[in-house]
Amino acid sequence: MERSFAGSLPAPEFPAGLDWLNSDGPLSLADLRGKVVLLDFWTYGCINCMHIIPDLKKLEEKYADELVVIGVHSAKFENEGDTDNIRNVILRYELEHPVVNDNQFQVWSEYGARAWPTLVLIDPDGNVLGFHSGEGIYDLFDQVIAGMVAEFDDLGRIDRTPLDLKLEGESLVNSPLLFPGKVLADEENERLFIADSNHNRIVISDLEGNVLEVVGDGRQRLQDGDFESASFFRPQGLTLANDDTLYVADTENHAIRKVDLNSRQVETVAGTGQQVYTRVPSGPALSTPLNSPWDVLYHDGQVFVAMAGQHQIWVYSPDEETISRYAGSGREELLDGQLVQGGLNQPSGLATDGDMLYIADSEASAIRTADLDPDGQLETIVGTGLFDFGDVDGQGDEVRLQHPLGVVFLDNLLYVADTYNSKIKIIDPATRESTGFLGGDESGWRDGPDALFDEPGGLSLGEDKLYIADTNNHVIRVANLNTKEVETLVLIDNEGLLTRQPADAEYRGKVIALESQTISAGSGSVRLEVTIPEGYKVNEFAPFSMEWTGDNEGINFDAEEADRRIVEPEFPLSFPAEFSEGEAELTGDLVIYYCDDEAESLCFIEQVKVTAPFTVTGDGQETLVLSHDIPTPAEN
Repeated sequence: MERSFAGSLPAPEFPAGLDWLNSDGPLSLADLRGKVVLLDFWTYGCINCMHIIPDLKKLEEKYADELVVIGVHSAKFENEGDTDNIRNVILRYELEHPVVNDNQFQVWSEYGARAWPTLVLIDPDGNVLGFHSGEGIYDLFDQVIAGMVAEFDDLGRIDRTPLDLKLEGESLVNSPLLFPGKVLADEENERLFIADSNHNRIVISDLEGNVLEVVGDGRQRLQDGDFESASFFRPQGLTLANDDTLYVADTENHAIRKVDLNSRQVETVAGTGQQVYTRVPSGPALSTPLNSPWDVLYHDGQVFVAMAGQHQIWVYSPDEETISRYAGSGREELLDGQLVQGGLNQPSGLATDGDMLYIADSEASAIRTADLDPDGQLETIVGTGLFDFGDVDGQGDEVRLQHPLGVVFLDNLLYVADTYNSKIKIIDPATRESTGFLGGDESGWRDGPDALFDEPGGLSLGEDKLYIADTNNHVIRVANLNTKEVETLVLIDNEGLLTRQPADAEYRGKVIALESQTISAGSGSVRLEVTIPEGYKVNEFAPFSMEWTGDNEGINFDAEEADRRIVEPEFPLSFPAEFSEGEAELTGDLVIYYCDDEAESLCFIEQVKVTAPFTVTGDGQETLVLSHDIPTPAEN
C-alpha cells in the first residue's frame, strides 16, 4: 500500500496577540492553506537549534514555492524572550522565514513540544503529519516534504503563490563590525584581534583603533589562502601561540584555522568543514570532524578548544597534528567528576591560570574548572543546573548567571561576560563569590562609569584594561579596571580595508538606480549630493571614498580628479566632465562612514553603488546630478 503524506489531526491555530518577526503582521494557518508548513520550535542560545538552521535553509530553497517554515521561538532564558533580542538573532543567523515570539509557551503547549529543537510538519489542508526532535533533519524532511507535495499536487491543493514577507534583514544597517563575538588584546605588540563574526573575518587594529589588516574576504565558506582570499564562517574564539601565530575557532565552518601573521596566510589545521557529533576520542586533526568550536586557548604547546556543539573541551596538538577529547562526557549535564566523565553544557569561553582551565559553561549558566593534569577533575565554581539562571550576586550555590560566553583570569579573579544579563561580573574562584563589575539593569549602549552593554560575548585583558566584544552593539568596548570608565573603540580605516570587496564576488553593498537625465553635449560637470540623516554626522576619522566608471564614450573625465578619498567631506562634491551625444551611464562606488551625533563612537557604513543613466543631446542641463539620501538606521 502506497504511503500517504496527509495528516489526520487538525493543527492548532496560532494564538492572538503574539509578536511576529519577518512578517508584516500575524499569520494564521488558515491563511496558509495550500502550503506545506514546518514549525520549528527553538530558543536562540541552543546550539542544537543553531545546527539545524542550514538544513532549514536548504529545505526552504528546494521547496521555495510550496514550503513555509515558521520559527516558533519558545525561550528558555528570560533574556531570549524579548522580541528585540529575537530580532537580533534573526539578523545574526540571516533567517528569512516568519518567527513568532512564543515566550509564554502557548504554541509550545498546544503542540506538546518537549525539547529544543522540535519540528512539526503540517500538510496543505492544515493537518499535522508528525513531529521530530533533534538535529540532522534534512534527509528525513526532504523525503517527506517531497512526498507531501507530490500527493497534494495530484489533488490540486498546492498553492504556489509567494508569501509576502517583510524581512528584518531589510532594516539591518551595516557597521564597521557586525555582531563581533570575541576579542583578543596583544598589548605587548600593540595589537587587537577582533572576531568580526557576521562579516566572516578577523579585523586587526592597533590599540587606538587604526585598522592594520583584515583577514578574510567576507564570504561564508571554508577556504585557505592569503588575507585577501581566505574565508571564514562566523568565527569566534582567538588565541596567540606566539607573535606570528594566531589560532581561530571558525565556528560555523566547524574548523580550527591557523593565521600566519608574518606570511599573511590562513591554513585549516583541524576539522573537515562538516558539523558532526564526534564519538571517537581522538584522531588526525584534518580528518576528524568538529562540532561548533566556540573558543580556543593556547597553553604549553597545545590549543584547547571549547567544543560547544559537542558539550566538551578538546585539545589540538600542533606538533602531532592530532585532536582529542579532553573534558566532558558529551552528555549535556552539569555534573562534576573525572575529566572525561563529568558533563558540560555548550562550553563557550576559556581561560587559564596555568594550573587549570576556567570554562564559561553557557547553557548551564555556570563557571567550571578543568584541571590541566589529564588525570584531574571537572568541577563547578558557580551554577547549579541547566534551568537555574538569573542575575543574583552572592556566594556559592546562591549565585545566578544567565548564559555566560566569556571568561578571563587576572590576579586570582575571574572576569565573566554574563552575556544574557548584559553585564560583566567578577568571580573569586577560591571563595565562589560573585559581584557585579560593569553593566546596568538593562541592555543598551552607554559609555562612562555607568556603562551599558548588549549581550557581550568575549573578553580580553590588558595591563589595566578589559577589552569587551559588545556583540549586539557591534563594537569593542574598553574598560579601565581601576576606574570602571568604559569607552567605545572607534575603528579608523584609512586604507578602506573594512569595505574591501573581493574582485570575483558579487557586490555586497546597496545598488541604487537613478532616473535618466538629459545632458547637454560638451563641457559640463558631475555633482554628487549625499544627505546624512538627521541626528548623524560624517565620521571625522574615517575617509569618505568615491570611484567612478562610465559605460561608454558618452562621458569622459579625469579619474585622478574624480576618484577621491576625503576625511570630513562637504557635500555636494563636483568634478568636470565632457559629454558626447548618445546614451550613456555613470556609476559611482561610494563608501560613507557616519556616526550618531550624541554617541559619536557608534558609527555605521553606507556602501552603495549609484548608477545614473543619461542621454546627451544638443539641449539639456550642464550638470549630471547623482543624489543619495542615507536613511536613518531605524528606517534603513
